[in-house]
Order: sequence, then C-alpha cells, then structure tokens
Amino acid sequence: MRPLIMFANWTLRERQRPDAHEKGLWELREDLTSRISELEALLRTKTAAEDIPAETRALADQAFKELEEARTTLRHDHRRRLPAAHLAVAQTRFDMAHTLMLRLSSLDEVTAMMPGLVAFVREHLPVNDERRIQVEETALAVRSGTALEGTQRQVVVDAVAAARQTHLREHLRVRNFTCVVYGMAVALSVIVVLLGIFGAMAPETVPLCFHPEKIGVVCPTASDTSALSTAPDGDVDDLYAMVASRWDYPVVMFTGIVAAAVAAATSLRRIRGTSTPYNVPVALALLKLPTGALTAVLGLLLMRGEFVPGLQALDSSAQIVAWAVIFGYAQQLFTKLVDNQAQTVLDSVGGPNNTPAKPTRDPQTPAA
Repeated sequence: MRPLIMFANWTLRERQRPDAHEKGLWELREDLTSRISELEALLRTKTAAEDIPAETRALADQAFKELEEARTTLRHDHRRRLPAAHLAVAQTRFDMAHTLMLRLSSLDEVTAMMPGLVAFVREHLPVNDERRIQVEETALAVRSGTALEGTQRQVVVDAVAAARQTHLREHLRVRNFTCVVYGMAVALSVIVVLLGIFGAMAPETVPLCFHPEKIGVVCPTASDTSALSTAPDGDVDDLYAMVASRWDYPVVMFTGIVAAAVAAATSLRRIRGTSTPYNVPVALALLKLPTGALTAVLGLLLMRGEFVPGLQALDSSAQIVAWAVIFGYAQQLFTKLVDNQAQTVLDSVGGPNNTPAKPTRDPQTPAA
C-alpha cells in the first residue's frame, strides 16, 4: 500500500504544477511568454502619464486584459487542453493586444514600425490583396519622405489584423491535416490488428500460400512437398488448409511494417522542418506503418490470384517473405500523395502567394 500512496501523492503534486499539462513546444511557449512581457512593458510605458486621453486609456485597458488572458491560457488554467491549441489561443490574444497598441501609438512610432509591419503583411496576404497593395503604396510614400497620416495608419493596422487572421488559419490548416493523418493511422492500425487476429485464428480461410507445380504447397512460415499425395482428391483448398499456419499473417504483416518503417525513414529527407507546434513528419511516418502491413498482405493475395501473370507460383517461404518486403515498401506509392499534400500544407504557412508583388510605382515618380 505504501508504494501506491507515494505514487498517488506524486501524481497529485504533478497535477498541481502550472506546467503539468504542458502541450506543444516548450520553446514556442516561452517565446510567446517573453513577447507578452515585452508588450506589457511597452503599454505600461505609454500609459504611465496620468493625463492621457480617455480613448487611449480604454484601448490600453483592453490590451492589458488581452495580455492577461494570454498568460492565463499559457498557464493551462482552462478546460480545453488539446495539443498545442493553447499556443494558438494565446497567440490570438497577443495579436489583439498588439493591434490595440498600434492604434494608440503615435504616427511617428507606427512609421518606425512600418518595415516589420509591411514584411508581415507580405508574408501572409496574397499579392493581389487590395489591403496589401495599399500598405505597400503607403510604405513607398513613407520611404520617400511623406509623413504618415491617420487614415493611412488605419489601413496599415487593418491589413496587419487581416494578415494575423490568415496566419491563424494557416496554422489551423496544418493542425487539421495532422489530425486527419493521425485518425487514418489509427483506423488502419485497428484494421491491421483485426486482420492479424483473423489470420491467426483462421489461417485456412484466406491462406497466403502458393502451389507451384511439382513442389507442393508453400506458405510464409511452412511448406510441404508431400502435400500433393496426402491431400484428399488433390483439392488445392484442402492442401492450403493442411499447410497454412497461424503465424502466416503475423509474419507477413510484421515484414510489411518493417519495410514501411524503412520507407518512412527514407521519405523524411524530403520533408522540411516547420516552426508550427504540430509534428507532421511523425504523423506521416505512423501512417506508413499500418499501410505497409496491409499492402504486404494484399500484394500477396493479388499474386496468389494470378493478378500478375508469371508471379503466381512462388517456390519457397523465403520468396514469399521477400515479396512481402517489396509490397510493404511499395506503400510509398500510395502514401507519397499524402507526403506531397503535407509539404504543400507546410509550405502554405507563411502564405501560398507570399512572393513579392509587382513593384508599386513611387507616388513622387512621374509615370512614363
């Protein structure tokens, strides 16, 4: 009883820790926490004077509230604890506070922040977005020496807010894709387990055996060259039932999983890393494992059914296992489409059309 009581006390202490349910990347969480502290310090500096206008005070109070909500979210003081979801929620709160700070900042301060704001807008808004075009024209005007006006600041702030919403949708797209891949991996794994149980309990129902001429019956884990003379009436199905083993399906499926693991390790070289808290490469690798087991079994069944002429009569158990390796690795032909889609989704983080737009004409430069 004493070890159980000690374990229960340790579990209770772990649950009481602020980071006991930490999800996502620790680095991203700490980076966002530090940026919250920095923005909070800037806001306190702007509101230090007692004679600031009432509208400025209202914007600052709401910004402080948003920052506090972001801190609360990062502390996991909420019921919804999906993996890395708290990072997206806290980032949304921080973005709102930063937008409010831009609205209460002076025109000179916004002018100083223009390079970073324009770069963020270019990264997430498409080149044909009217807000991005106006922001780029405003940036050219400011660069040429024209003072920033209040209406122009409003355009810049609105464009930055739209870019942040696009950035959030990009991350949610990666998260949804990762959840779909994990779901498919789980579903295929369940199918593999059920197929393995069925194959072990009734190996003679759909045997993975072959009947080469003048040899007998060859299965993945057993063979019998005398089966031709011992089987009643020479029935091929009876021959398979006599030689088939309960280990045939598990051996073939395990071989397919090993081959799929090798293929997964090889395919990861084409997947670039991502700064999102969603581990897409791991999800892709997990999807390949049950797929390899299924393709190994289905490939041998197709060969047994003479789907490929000339390959329907394997001579030994070693050949069957070797073809299981080939079919398990061949799952890459099917999952490659998923790999390509994963790379497309990862590339979209930052905007699918984030290439520089056509240079906007300087307002002070006469048209040709």
